[in-house]
This record gives sequence, structure tokens and C-alpha cells, in this order.
Amino acid sequence: MAPAVLPGSYDATRARVQTYFDKRAARAWVDLTGEAKVSRIRATVRAGRDRMRATILSRLPEDLTGARVLDAGCGTGAKAEALARRGAEVVAVDVAPAMLAVARERLDPALRGRVRFMMGDMFDGELGRFDAVVAQDSMIYYAPRALTAHLAALRPRSPLVVTSLAPRTALLQAMFWAGKAFPRADRSPAMVPQDVDGLAAELGGTVLERVTSGFYISTALELRA
Repeated sequence: MAPAVLPGSYDATRARVQTYFDKRAARAWVDLTGEAKVSRIRATVRAGRDRMRATILSRLPEDLTGARVLDAGCGTGAKAEALARRGAEVVAVDVAPAMLAVARERLDPALRGRVRFMMGDMFDGELGRFDAVVAQDSMIYYAPRALTAHLAALRPRSPLVVTSLAPRTALLQAMFWAGKAFPRADRSPAMVPQDVDGLAAELGGTVLERVTSGFYISTALELRA
């Protein structure tokens, strides 16, 4: 008999994230992460995501020749392509097949030998060791205890981890509790606001830039061995 998946557990949250991005929101995310015209609100989110991606990539060398990099929660593949252009061998992992299909389609054919797309858990130890791990907004749905444990487990396998998290702001806290009070089957998985400063102190990390652009609010956290 398979073990029970408890509501609110890491596995249950990951399953909700997969369903949302694979079934309910695939088209919207294709538009948001591409060049399609979007609403003014979504345009601010797109701008915020672009800025955060640049912040994350700025922490890695311009020349990544010979480096093995994990793009944890690669989505539609923008970071994976940028890393491959710098010479990295990229393992791009996502739980949603629909996102991976878009990422494969968008990748420059000249870079296909440098990027390996995989469906699975971004924290899976079987993925091996990496010179760096990058994650943009793919860790924002998990409870603090699970997130801390998984980040701590990543560090022995990578001397550099850079991820963006939802900071504990009044707006995000209000959105989080509103989602709890008024759940809806088609709602996106709830972002979990984190005490990013506390997490950095516990793990010995560094808080980088906070990006605020309309409804997009995210803070970058860097962990080095």
C-alpha cells in the first residue's frame, strides 16, 4: 500500500503545482513568458520576472564552460537557455510536462546538446552534484520547514544555490490568508511568504535583491558552500 500523502505536505503541494502548471495555467504561462501581448497587470509581472531572472544569472560567471548547472523548476526554459549560452551543461527539471514541452520547443537548436530536460522533483538527490543550482519562483509554494530541509540538503551537492522566494510582506501575507479563507479549485497553488532574513541566517546565506513590480514581489537568496 502506498503511503498516504498528507494535505499540506511537500508531496501534496508538489502535486498541486504540477496539476496547475500542466493543466490549468499552461496557456497563460506560455503567453506570460513569451512575447505575446498581455494585460497591464501581467506586463508588470513579466517585467518583474525578467528582472529577477537577471539577478539570479548575475551571481554566476559569464563563462560557465565545463560547469554542470541545475535549473530547478525550469518552466518554459529561459534560464536554461541563458546558462547554456554561457557554456554550461544544464539539467533543466520541472514537474509539469506542458512547461517542459514549451521549453524544448523554444530552445535554440544550436544549444540542444547542452540542455537536458527532465520531468521530476527538483530536489531529487539522484540528479547528482552540480556546480550551481538556480531556481526562480519554483520554491515559493512550500512550507518553511520543508523548504529549509530541502535547501540544506542541496548544499552538499552544490557550492552555489540561488533561488527567489516570496518575502513576508503585508500584501503577500494578506493574499496568502485570503487564499486560505476562500479556496477555489482552479486557483493557483498558494505562495507561502517566507522570513527570508531568518532563512538566510539559519542556512548561512545572503539575501540579495528584492524585486517589486506590480503584483510580482520576490526576493533572491544565495547560499554558498
